[in-house]
Amino acid sequence: MLQLRNIHKTFNAGSVNEKHALCGLNLHLNAGDFATVIGGNGAGKSTMLNAISGVWPIDEGQILIDGQDVTKLPEFKRATYLGRVFQDPMLGTATNMEIQENLALAKRRGKARTLRWRITQQERTQYRELLKTLDLGLEDRLTSKVGLLSGGQRQALTLLMATLTKPKLLLLDEHTAALDPKTAAKVLEISDRIIAEHNLTALMVTHNMRDAIAHGNRLIMLKDGQIILDISGPEKQNLTVENLLAKFAMAAGEELANDRMLLS
Repeated sequence: MLQLRNIHKTFNAGSVNEKHALCGLNLHLNAGDFATVIGGNGAGKSTMLNAISGVWPIDEGQILIDGQDVTKLPEFKRATYLGRVFQDPMLGTATNMEIQENLALAKRRGKARTLRWRITQQERTQYRELLKTLDLGLEDRLTSKVGLLSGGQRQALTLLMATLTKPKLLLLDEHTAALDPKTAAKVLEISDRIIAEHNLTALMVTHNMRDAIAHGNRLIMLKDGQIILDISGPEKQNLTVENLLAKFAMAAGEELANDRMLLS
């Protein structure tokens, strides 16, 4: 479902601030894979997601989604293949629009615009049923402005919007990092359920080692713009934080020294 072939990306090339963020990155995801991605600051996690999304062009390499070469496609054209949830709960939704209006926009993504875009009663019923599955009481607030929702409610709504029309690939960019632990756990539970129910292919970037171990069927660790660990199957199922730290030290040739990851 996803192939990254020899991806390179350098920022501020030729200046004192030059940063080679992705260094010949290669990754292959099969349909239905749910891979968690972990690494220290500057490892290339969000840069990789931005490369897949087409936020900016890569310097070298090839990106294929479901066999289609999207390397040269602009961001808005890749949106038909992708669903994405960002770290900031303020992103991904239109604050001044109603919950039902946000869902309607998500449902119509990629479709031709006409004058007959009103929300039908059938759609309202569908949205109410979908919101019920979140178990957050949003099914009775269809006409509420999204700006009135809590961070966790917005992230759950954004998840629903990102998967309303089944994407080829779902990108979760530290989507629980700005939430309190209880809310983060709820959003992760919803994420797991949606991915499983729709058999989605997903990449979830996280700084939390326990979350990276507990979720998904693959764990990928980045360092200096390259994959240094790719763990799946029984090895991942039996993984512990201590094992992961030992594997990192062996693969990287140094101890992990990232306070954010260690403290999580």
